[in-house]
Amino acid sequence: MPLDPKSLLDPYLLSRLDALEILTHRVFRGGTKGERRSRHKGSSVEFADYRDYSRGDDTRHIDWNIFARLERLFIKLFLEEEDLAFYILLDTSKSMDFGTPTTKFLYAQKLAAALGYIVLKNQDKVGVTAFDTRAREIFRPARGKGQLPKLLAQIAALEVSERTCLGDSIRDFALRNTQSGIVVLITDFMDEQGFEEALKYFFLRNYEVYCIHVLSPEERKPQLGGHLELIDAETGEPQEVSVSEALLKQYEKTLEAFCGSIRDWSVSRGMVYLPASTDQPIDQMLLGYLRRKGLLK
Repeated sequence: MPLDPKSLLDPYLLSRLDALEILTHRVFRGGTKGERRSRHKGSSVEFADYRDYSRGDDTRHIDWNIFARLERLFIKLFLEEEDLAFYILLDTSKSMDFGTPTTKFLYAQKLAAALGYIVLKNQDKVGVTAFDTRAREIFRPARGKGQLPKLLAQIAALEVSERTCLGDSIRDFALRNTQSGIVVLITDFMDEQGFEEALKYFFLRNYEVYCIHVLSPEERKPQLGGHLELIDAETGEPQEVSVSEALLKQYEKTLEAFCGSIRDWSVSRGMVYLPASTDQPIDQMLLGYLRRKGLLK
């Protein structure tokens, strides 16, 4: 059943979010004038540097004062104020519908809503894409706090379905969203095809990528025992297992290695990896991890 959009952001969380804003460490070139500083050399008001004049350059940008002194033509370069595009990719596959009392999916919805609120509050542009087997844009990039009700309604209306296909989904997203910017991927990474080839599609664009890996406490430390039949959430395939202390220890080692492989691969390629547990309050995730990792200030 779809959520009440108002339940995604409670008053206490909103009071904590109001002091935050998005940081960016790369230079992005936008399509319209915005409030974000870029080092793209354009023609706005703040001087940046000079370069030699070349045939075909706009003569309006020649510095005639320097020509009078040096008898050489120089073009004035400027810093340009441009858009920051902020993209949220939200996993809606069936494996996300797990965890108590908060499912991974509900946690991801609230995290996406909180990030969207921060971006809109600061007059930057945010878009939201949901994915399972393929990506689908549920909120076209827009700016302004007036867009918040629509953003929350679209996120609240999402429901889990299908299995995960990170590769096809991220490729769809990268081909559709050509403007560079910040990408926050919120997922449990439960894809039998792996993650390496999927994350490579982010390299099609000049994105600054944050991978938020959401798991529930039950996944991190299962409280199971005896002979059980486990059902794969996405494929529906059953698997009988006899759960022993030794098996649980092996599971925890395997999960730790899995998370470590995602972290090491992404970090070595300039991405940021952030583990998230559904028992961690959203405001702690934002004010703690995301501040320390440099996404927020």
